[in-house]
Amino acid sequence: MEWLKDPESHFPPHETLKHFNDGVCVTYIQEKAGLSQSTISTYLTNMEKCGLLISTRHGKWSYLKRNEALIEEYSRFVVK
Repeated sequence: MEWLKDPESHFPPHETLKHFNDGVCVTYIQEKAGLSQSTISTYLTNMEKCGLLISTRHGKWSYLKRNEALIEEYSRFVVK
């Protein structure tokens, strides 16, 4: 989640999109994490299911970004 907060500092832009508007290519997250594909897929899928991540698909590539609205809402709830 921390890497996705500032993707430009942690990942190269995908060769096709060349921007981070839709998030970071899942392949790049997996490579940086150094975990198996199945492990990182499980973690990312669970974070997406609970709404922390937003997934966008472009062709065969999936991109993930933080759901800042939900994270902010959760932060306000926890601080109360």
